[in-house]
Amino acid sequence: MLHTRDSSSLTHGSSYETPSISDLQQLLWLRAGSDNHMDEVWPNIYLGDAWAARSKTILQGLNITHILNAADGPYSINTGAKYYADLEIEYYGVEAFDDPSFDLSIFFYDAANFICRALNSSGGKVFVHCAMGVSRSATLVLAFLMIHENMTLVDALKTVSAHRNICPNSGFLSQLRDLDIKLNEERNRTRAFATRGL
Repeated sequence: MLHTRDSSSLTHGSSYETPSISDLQQLLWLRAGSDNHMDEVWPNIYLGDAWAARSKTILQGLNITHILNAADGPYSINTGAKYYADLEIEYYGVEAFDDPSFDLSIFFYDAANFICRALNSSGGKVFVHCAMGVSRSATLVLAFLMIHENMTLVDALKTVSAHRNICPNSGFLSQLRDLDIKLNEERNRTRAFATRGL
C-alpha cells in the first residue's frame, strides 16, 4: 500500500540530524522494493527505467500525463517531447549523467516543481525515469518529497525504497544530504520563530 501524505514523517522533531553517507547507504541495503520496469512510489508518481519510458502502451495504460526524463540528451535516453507527440504528455528533460561528480542538485527545485505541477493538474500522473530508474531519477523523486512533502531524507529514502529498489550514487546522496541539512535548518528556524511568536 502506498504511503499517504499523513504518514510523511516520523523524524520531524527538532532533534533530527542528517545521517552520514555510510548510514544512508546502509538504509538502501534493506531492499524491500521491487526491480520492475516501473513502480508507483508515491501516489501518482511512478519511477522507472528506459524500457518503460519507450513503451507508449504502458504509459497510456497508466494514464501518465507528465514525464520527467533524468537521462535526457543525445547520448542517453533520447526520447524527448517529439517521441510523445502522439500522446497528451507534458515532457521535461534533465541532461544528467550517473556520475558521482555530476552536480544534479542544480535541477532539484525545477524537477520538484515540475512533479508538483503534474500532481496538481487534473488527473495528473508523472513518470520519472532514467536508464535504470535507481539513481538519477530516484534522486529527483527524493528531492521532490523533501522539498514539497516536507520529508526528511531518511523518510524519503524509506518511502521510495519500500516500493522500488533504488541506489543513488554517492555524489547524489551527498547532494541530497546537503539539501536535507538546509531544509532541516529552515524547519528549525520556522519552528523557533513560531514559538517566539506565541
